[in-house]
Amino acid sequence: MSVETGTGPDTEAGGATGAGAGTDADARAADRQEVAAFRRSLGLDRLVDVHTHFMPERVLAKVWAYFDAAGPLVGRHWPIAYRGEERQRLEMLRGFGVRAFTSLLYPHKPGMARWLNEWAADFAARTPDCLHTATFFPEPSALADVRRALDQGARVFKCHVQVGGFDPNDPLLDGVWRLLADEGVPVVTHCGSGPVPGVHTGPAPIAALLGRHPRLRLVVAHLGMPEYEDFLGLAERHPGVMLDTTMAFTPFAESEAPFPRAALPRLAALQDRVLLGTDYPNIPYTYASALHALRDTGLGVPWLRAVCHDNAARLFSL
Repeated sequence: MSVETGTGPDTEAGGATGAGAGTDADARAADRQEVAAFRRSLGLDRLVDVHTHFMPERVLAKVWAYFDAAGPLVGRHWPIAYRGEERQRLEMLRGFGVRAFTSLLYPHKPGMARWLNEWAADFAARTPDCLHTATFFPEPSALADVRRALDQGARVFKCHVQVGGFDPNDPLLDGVWRLLADEGVPVVTHCGSGPVPGVHTGPAPIAALLGRHPRLRLVVAHLGMPEYEDFLGLAERHPGVMLDTTMAFTPFAESEAPFPRAALPRLAALQDRVLLGTDYPNIPYTYASALHALRDTGLGVPWLRAVCHDNAARLFSL
Protein backbone atom coordinates (compact mmCIF):
# COMPACT_ATOMS: atom_id res chain seq x y z
CA MET A 1 0.00 0.00 0.00
CA SER A 2 1.11 3.57 -0.54
CA VAL A 3 0.61 6.63 1.57
CA GLU A 4 0.67 10.41 1.38
CA THR A 5 4.21 11.68 1.54
CA GLY A 6 3.64 15.28 2.51
CA THR A 7 6.62 16.11 0.32
CA GLY A 8 6.86 18.19 -2.83
CA PRO A 9 9.59 19.93 -4.77
CA ASP A 10 9.63 22.71 -2.20
CA THR A 11 10.15 20.54 0.90
CA GLU A 12 12.93 18.37 2.24
CA ALA A 13 13.33 15.33 4.41
CA GLY A 14 16.35 13.66 5.85
CA GLY A 15 17.52 10.18 4.93
CA ALA A 16 16.00 7.08 6.50
CA THR A 17 17.85 4.31 8.23
CA GLY A 18 16.70 1.24 10.06
CA ALA A 19 16.81 -2.52 10.39
CA GLY A 20 14.97 -4.94 8.13
CA ALA A 21 15.34 -8.03 6.00
CA GLY A 22 17.74 -6.15 3.71
CA THR A 23 20.28 -5.15 6.39
CA ASP A 24 21.76 -8.53 7.33
CA ALA A 25 23.94 -10.30 4.77
CA ASP A 26 22.81 -13.79 5.79
CA ALA A 27 19.15 -12.79 5.66
CA ARG A 28 19.64 -11.22 2.24
CA ALA A 29 21.28 -14.36 0.92
CA ALA A 30 18.55 -16.58 2.32
CA ASP A 31 15.90 -14.32 0.82
CA ARG A 32 17.52 -14.53 -2.62
CA GLN A 33 17.81 -18.29 -2.35
CA GLU A 34 14.12 -18.64 -1.49
CA VAL A 35 13.10 -16.52 -4.46
CA ALA A 36 15.45 -18.48 -6.74
CA ALA A 37 13.89 -21.74 -5.54
CA PHE A 38 10.44 -20.32 -6.26
CA ARG A 39 11.49 -19.37 -9.79
CA ARG A 40 12.99 -22.81 -10.39
CA SER A 41 9.75 -24.46 -9.28
CA LEU A 42 8.00 -22.58 -12.10
CA GLY A 43 10.75 -23.02 -14.67
CA LEU A 44 11.31 -19.25 -14.75
CA ASP A 45 14.67 -17.56 -15.03
CA ARG A 46 13.18 -14.13 -14.38
CA LEU A 47 10.24 -12.30 -12.81
CA VAL A 48 8.49 -9.06 -13.79
CA ASP A 49 7.17 -6.92 -10.94
CA VAL A 50 4.76 -4.16 -11.99
CA HIS A 51 4.27 -2.63 -8.54
CA THR A 52 7.53 -1.43 -7.02
CA HIS A 53 8.39 2.02 -5.68
CA PHE A 54 11.43 4.10 -6.51
CA MET A 55 11.17 7.80 -5.72
CA PRO A 56 13.31 10.86 -5.01
CA GLU A 57 15.15 10.11 -1.79
CA ARG A 58 13.54 12.86 0.26
CA VAL A 59 10.08 11.72 -0.86
CA LEU A 60 10.83 8.10 0.01
CA ALA A 61 12.15 9.20 3.41
CA LYS A 62 8.80 10.87 4.05
CA VAL A 63 6.95 7.72 2.98
CA TRP A 64 9.03 5.61 5.34
CA ALA A 65 8.49 8.07 8.18
CA TYR A 66 4.75 7.80 7.57
CA PHE A 67 4.90 4.00 7.79
CA ASP A 68 7.11 4.19 10.87
CA ALA A 69 4.51 6.35 12.59
CA ALA A 70 1.64 4.08 11.49
CA GLY A 71 -0.09 7.05 9.90
CA PRO A 72 -3.86 7.20 9.40
CA LEU A 73 -3.72 5.50 5.98
CA VAL A 74 -1.75 2.65 7.58
CA GLY A 75 -3.07 2.37 11.12
CA ARG A 76 -0.87 -0.53 12.20
CA HIS A 77 2.76 -1.43 12.78
CA TRP A 78 4.43 -1.64 9.37
CA PRO A 79 8.20 -2.23 9.40
CA ILE A 80 9.90 -1.53 6.07
CA ALA A 81 11.66 -4.76 5.07
CA TYR A 82 13.99 -3.33 2.43
CA ARG A 83 15.20 -0.03 3.79
CA GLY A 84 18.47 1.08 2.27
CA GLU A 85 20.12 3.29 -0.30
CA GLU A 86 18.78 3.25 -3.85
CA ARG A 87 21.73 1.24 -5.14
CA GLN A 88 21.22 -1.41 -2.46
CA ARG A 89 17.51 -1.65 -3.19
CA LEU A 90 18.18 -2.07 -6.90
CA GLU A 91 20.82 -4.73 -6.29
CA MET A 92 18.47 -6.66 -4.02
CA LEU A 93 15.61 -6.58 -6.52
CA ARG A 94 17.88 -7.69 -9.34
CA GLY A 95 19.23 -10.39 -7.04
CA PHE A 96 15.70 -11.80 -6.90
CA GLY A 97 15.86 -12.27 -10.66
CA VAL A 98 13.47 -9.42 -11.46
CA ARG A 99 14.11 -8.49 -15.09
CA ALA A 100 11.78 -5.48 -15.20
CA PHE A 101 10.04 -3.35 -12.59
CA THR A 102 8.33 0.02 -12.12
CA SER A 103 9.13 3.19 -10.22
CA LEU A 104 5.61 3.95 -9.04
CA LEU A 105 5.30 7.46 -7.62
CA TYR A 106 2.29 9.65 -7.02
CA PRO A 107 1.42 13.28 -6.21
CA HIS A 108 -0.93 14.29 -3.42
CA LYS A 109 -1.34 17.92 -4.44
CA PRO A 110 -1.15 20.14 -7.55
CA GLY A 111 2.27 21.02 -8.89
CA MET A 112 3.99 17.73 -7.98
CA ALA A 113 3.29 15.51 -10.98
CA ARG A 114 5.64 17.10 -13.51
CA TRP A 115 8.45 17.31 -10.96
CA LEU A 116 8.02 13.63 -10.10
CA ASN A 117 7.86 12.72 -13.78
CA GLU A 118 11.12 14.54 -14.49
CA TRP A 119 12.79 12.55 -11.73
CA ALA A 120 11.27 9.31 -13.05
CA ALA A 121 12.49 10.03 -16.58
CA ASP A 122 16.02 10.49 -15.28
CA PHE A 123 15.74 7.34 -13.14
CA ALA A 124 14.57 5.30 -16.15
CA ALA A 125 17.42 6.67 -18.28
CA ARG A 126 19.99 5.47 -15.75
CA THR A 127 18.13 2.27 -14.85
CA PRO A 128 17.50 0.32 -18.08
CA ASP A 129 15.54 -2.48 -16.39
CA CYS A 130 13.02 0.00 -14.99
CA LEU A 131 9.79 0.39 -16.96
CA HIS A 132 9.68 4.16 -17.36
CA THR A 133 6.89 5.25 -15.02
CA ALA A 134 4.96 8.53 -14.74
CA THR A 135 1.97 9.92 -12.87
CA PHE A 136 -0.64 12.69 -12.95
CA PHE A 137 -2.99 14.75 -10.79
CA PRO A 138 -6.28 16.52 -11.60
CA GLU A 139 -5.03 20.02 -12.37
CA PRO A 140 -5.11 22.27 -15.43
CA SER A 141 -1.67 21.04 -16.56
CA ALA A 142 -2.57 17.34 -16.31
CA LEU A 143 -2.94 16.64 -20.02
CA ALA A 144 0.23 18.52 -20.88
CA ASP A 145 2.09 16.71 -18.09
CA VAL A 146 1.01 13.32 -19.43
CA ARG A 147 1.83 14.23 -23.03
CA ARG A 148 5.30 15.36 -21.92
CA ALA A 149 5.85 12.11 -20.01
CA LEU A 150 4.78 10.04 -23.01
CA ASP A 151 7.13 12.02 -25.25
CA GLN A 152 9.92 11.25 -22.79
CA GLY A 153 9.17 7.53 -23.13
CA ALA A 154 6.81 6.69 -20.24
CA ARG A 155 5.48 3.13 -20.57
CA VAL A 156 3.26 2.90 -17.49
CA PHE A 157 1.48 5.41 -15.25
CA LYS A 158 0.50 5.40 -11.59
CA CYS A 159 -2.83 6.80 -10.41
CA HIS A 160 -3.36 6.88 -6.64
CA VAL A 161 -6.99 7.74 -5.96
CA GLN A 162 -6.63 7.20 -2.21
CA VAL A 163 -3.55 9.32 -1.56
CA GLY A 164 -4.49 11.95 -4.11
CA GLY A 165 -7.98 12.17 -2.67
CA PHE A 166 -9.48 12.84 -6.09
CA ASP A 167 -12.30 11.44 -8.17
CA PRO A 168 -10.87 9.65 -11.24
CA ASN A 169 -13.83 11.12 -13.12
CA ASP A 170 -12.72 14.69 -12.43
CA PRO A 171 -13.25 16.65 -15.68
CA LEU A 172 -9.63 17.83 -15.47
CA LEU A 173 -8.62 14.23 -16.23
CA ASP A 174 -10.93 13.60 -19.20
CA GLY A 175 -8.21 14.36 -21.73
CA VAL A 176 -5.67 12.31 -19.77
CA TRP A 177 -7.78 9.17 -19.77
CA ARG A 178 -8.66 9.63 -23.45
CA LEU A 179 -4.99 10.00 -24.39
CA LEU A 180 -3.88 7.01 -22.32
CA ALA A 181 -6.67 4.87 -23.79
CA ASP A 182 -5.69 5.92 -27.31
CA GLU A 183 -2.03 5.14 -26.62
CA GLY A 184 -2.80 1.83 -24.90
CA VAL A 185 -0.53 2.70 -21.97
CA PRO A 186 -1.25 0.78 -18.74
CA VAL A 187 -2.21 2.72 -15.62
CA VAL A 188 -1.55 1.04 -12.26
CA THR A 189 -4.39 2.40 -10.17
CA HIS A 190 -4.84 2.22 -6.41
CA CYS A 191 -8.63 2.44 -6.33
CA GLY A 192 -9.66 -0.16 -3.75
CA SER A 193 -10.56 0.95 -0.24
CA GLY A 194 -7.67 -0.76 1.52
CA PRO A 195 -6.16 -0.21 3.97
CA VAL A 196 -8.80 2.43 4.82
CA PRO A 197 -11.56 3.84 2.60
CA GLY A 198 -11.10 7.17 0.88
CA VAL A 199 -13.74 9.56 -0.41
CA HIS A 200 -13.30 8.28 -3.98
CA THR A 201 -12.11 4.70 -3.47
CA GLY A 202 -14.11 1.60 -4.30
CA PRO A 203 -15.47 0.10 -7.51
CA ALA A 204 -18.16 2.67 -8.34
CA PRO A 205 -15.87 5.52 -9.52
CA ILE A 206 -13.83 3.09 -11.61
CA ALA A 207 -16.93 1.55 -13.13
CA ALA A 208 -18.04 5.04 -14.14
CA LEU A 209 -14.59 5.77 -15.58
CA LEU A 210 -14.63 2.59 -17.65
CA GLY A 211 -18.11 3.44 -18.86
CA ARG A 212 -16.65 6.59 -20.42
CA HIS A 213 -13.29 5.13 -21.47
CA PRO A 214 -13.85 1.40 -22.06
CA ARG A 215 -10.53 0.92 -23.89
CA LEU A 216 -8.41 1.89 -20.90
CA ARG A 217 -5.66 -0.51 -19.88
CA LEU A 218 -6.27 -0.22 -16.17
CA VAL A 219 -4.23 -2.31 -13.72
CA VAL A 220 -6.15 -2.48 -10.44
CA ALA A 221 -3.57 -2.55 -7.64
CA HIS A 222 -3.80 -5.00 -4.75
CA LEU A 223 -6.50 -7.01 -6.60
CA GLY A 224 -8.81 -4.17 -5.55
CA MET A 225 -8.43 -4.98 -1.84
CA PRO A 226 -10.81 -5.28 0.00
CA GLU A 227 -13.48 -5.07 -2.74
CA TYR A 228 -11.94 -8.05 -4.52
CA GLU A 229 -15.10 -9.46 -6.04
CA ASP A 230 -16.33 -6.13 -7.36
CA PHE A 231 -13.06 -5.53 -9.17
CA LEU A 232 -13.01 -9.11 -10.46
CA GLY A 233 -16.38 -8.27 -11.97
CA LEU A 234 -14.97 -5.18 -13.67
CA ALA A 235 -12.13 -7.25 -15.13
CA GLU A 236 -14.61 -9.85 -16.35
CA ARG A 237 -16.65 -7.18 -18.12
CA HIS A 238 -13.80 -5.05 -19.50
CA PRO A 239 -11.03 -6.80 -21.45
CA GLY A 240 -8.57 -3.95 -20.81
CA VAL A 241 -8.81 -4.26 -17.02
CA MET A 242 -6.01 -6.15 -15.29
CA LEU A 243 -5.22 -6.83 -11.63
CA ASP A 244 -1.94 -6.83 -9.73
CA THR A 245 -1.28 -9.11 -6.78
CA THR A 246 0.40 -6.60 -4.48
CA MET A 247 0.16 -7.81 -0.85
CA ALA A 248 -2.74 -10.13 -1.68
CA PHE A 249 -2.88 -13.47 0.17
CA THR A 250 -0.03 -12.57 2.55
CA PRO A 251 -0.78 -13.15 6.24
CA PHE A 252 -0.32 -9.41 6.77
CA ALA A 253 -3.15 -8.61 4.35
CA GLU A 254 -5.32 -11.62 5.11
CA SER A 255 -5.60 -10.60 8.77
CA GLU A 256 -7.41 -7.42 7.74
CA ALA A 257 -8.85 -8.10 4.27
CA PRO A 258 -8.99 -11.81 3.43
CA PHE A 259 -9.53 -12.77 -0.18
CA PRO A 260 -12.76 -14.78 -0.46
CA ARG A 261 -11.73 -18.33 -1.30
CA ALA A 262 -14.96 -18.86 -3.22
CA ALA A 263 -13.71 -16.27 -5.70
CA LEU A 264 -10.47 -18.13 -6.51
CA PRO A 265 -11.96 -19.82 -9.63
CA ARG A 266 -12.77 -16.36 -11.01
CA LEU A 267 -9.18 -15.26 -10.40
CA ALA A 268 -7.96 -18.43 -12.06
CA ALA A 269 -10.12 -17.72 -15.11
CA LEU A 270 -8.43 -14.30 -15.44
CA GLN A 271 -5.02 -15.96 -15.67
CA ASP A 272 -3.92 -13.85 -18.63
CA ARG A 273 -4.77 -10.54 -16.93
CA VAL A 274 -3.21 -10.87 -13.47
CA LEU A 275 0.24 -9.36 -12.92
CA LEU A 276 2.80 -9.78 -10.17
CA GLY A 277 3.07 -6.78 -7.85
CA THR A 278 4.79 -6.62 -4.47
CA ASP A 279 5.08 -3.00 -3.18
CA TYR A 280 8.86 -3.52 -2.84
CA PRO A 281 10.63 -2.06 -0.90
CA ASN A 282 7.78 -0.88 1.34
CA ILE A 283 6.62 -4.29 2.52
CA PRO A 284 6.61 -5.56 6.12
CA TYR A 285 7.75 -9.09 5.18
CA THR A 286 10.19 -10.69 2.76
CA TYR A 287 9.87 -10.71 -1.00
CA ALA A 288 9.90 -14.50 -0.90
CA SER A 289 6.92 -14.45 1.47
CA ALA A 290 4.86 -12.54 -1.10
CA LEU A 291 5.65 -15.18 -3.73
CA HIS A 292 4.91 -18.04 -1.36
CA ALA A 293 1.51 -16.50 -0.59
CA LEU A 294 0.66 -16.66 -4.30
CA ARG A 295 1.86 -20.25 -4.52
CA ASP A 296 -0.26 -21.22 -1.54
CA THR A 297 -3.45 -20.19 -3.34
CA GLY A 298 -3.22 -23.54 -5.11
CA LEU A 299 -3.92 -21.93 -8.48
CA GLY A 300 -1.12 -23.94 -10.05
CA VAL A 301 2.10 -23.56 -12.00
CA PRO A 302 0.63 -22.30 -15.32
CA TRP A 303 -1.23 -19.53 -13.46
CA LEU A 304 1.88 -18.58 -11.48
CA ARG A 305 4.08 -18.51 -14.60
CA ALA A 306 1.61 -16.24 -16.35
CA VAL A 307 1.27 -13.92 -13.35
CA CYS A 308 4.92 -13.76 -12.36
CA HIS A 309 6.34 -13.24 -15.81
CA ASP A 310 4.48 -13.98 -19.03
CA ASN A 311 1.56 -11.54 -18.77
CA ALA A 312 3.73 -8.53 -18.01
CA ALA A 313 6.33 -9.58 -20.57
CA ARG A 314 3.58 -9.59 -23.19
CA LEU A 315 2.03 -6.33 -21.97
CA PHE A 316 5.34 -4.46 -22.15
CA SER A 317 6.82 -6.38 -25.12
CA LEU A 318 9.82 -7.51 -23.07
